[in-house]
Amino acid sequence: MKMLLTGGAGYVGSGCLRYLLRNGHDPIAFDNLSEGNKEAVPEGRLMVGDIQDPDALTQVMGDHGVEAVMHFAAVASVPESVRDPELYWRVNVVGTKNVLDAMRKTAVARIIFSSSAATYGCPAEMPLTEDSTQSPETPYGSTKLAAEWVIREYARAYGLGFTFLRYFNASGADPDGEHGEDRRHESHLIPLALYAALGRRDKLTIYGDQWDTRDGTCVRDYIHIQDLAQAHQLAAEAIEPGVGRAYCLGSGRGTTVLEVLRACEEVVGRPIPHQYASPRSGDPATLVASADRIVRELGWSPEYDDVKSIVETAWRWHSRYPQGYASKTGGTKN
Repeated sequence: MKMLLTGGAGYVGSGCLRYLLRNGHDPIAFDNLSEGNKEAVPEGRLMVGDIQDPDALTQVMGDHGVEAVMHFAAVASVPESVRDPELYWRVNVVGTKNVLDAMRKTAVARIIFSSSAATYGCPAEMPLTEDSTQSPETPYGSTKLAAEWVIREYARAYGLGFTFLRYFNASGADPDGEHGEDRRHESHLIPLALYAALGRRDKLTIYGDQWDTRDGTCVRDYIHIQDLAQAHQLAAEAIEPGVGRAYCLGSGRGTTVLEVLRACEEVVGRPIPHQYASPRSGDPATLVASADRIVRELGWSPEYDDVKSIVETAWRWHSRYPQGYASKTGGTKN
């Protein structure tokens, strides 16, 4: 299948692109490189462009005979969304509408949308399922949910097929250690802990130690990038015009921040300096998902089922290339 991956040079998008390519599909990345890395995309697979440019989207879909879109492109920091909600509504919602309009103009009838656990807010019951109440508490979560609404309404009116993949904490690196997580503004726990181990930062900051959890730190659900890629491929192969689906991608159990830190220390083989700070606005104590529906309906079968195995792949990447893609290329990013 010929697929366009918006945000396809980013961490999750490029991981999915490489996975699709290895499994017989024909993916192209469309990315403005504001956070993505051109080195993460195989040669000849990157089109530089922005989802805020409708004409560029229409041209690339038409020129490449695109049959399906995987829409990853977004801004995705909860604290930043609280500070600058306008940016999040413009990119995450208007940008999604631009993608849909380009699909209509080029007769592309399938979209897989990279949604988020943040659409749920702080529900009382865990694990979350596809039927849990969506009541986001931050602009990031609100804009991801609004993008789902736009897609649903376009699908109802114009016959699109869609799948929402609401996943939690994407983690880890390619098993061969050649590609991994490398952002300009890193906010994810595992790479930040490993940066502290490498001396790229003084220490890891843990936001809050009085949460209502087993050790006082937040609980999250960590999913390996390869397992996310498998889910995206299964969704793409199953999607049908006029049919809409939603799936949660999670382990069904959570890991605390301290447990992640201990796993990192075990893999690295030494203590990692850390400090505590006040909780961040919009952070729930626990976010854990059930993946029963996608396992049952699409046969999703995650390979990495514990945090330590995820951290091992991440450490292989970060220790081999401590400055990320700049270490690989001997230059600067992009």
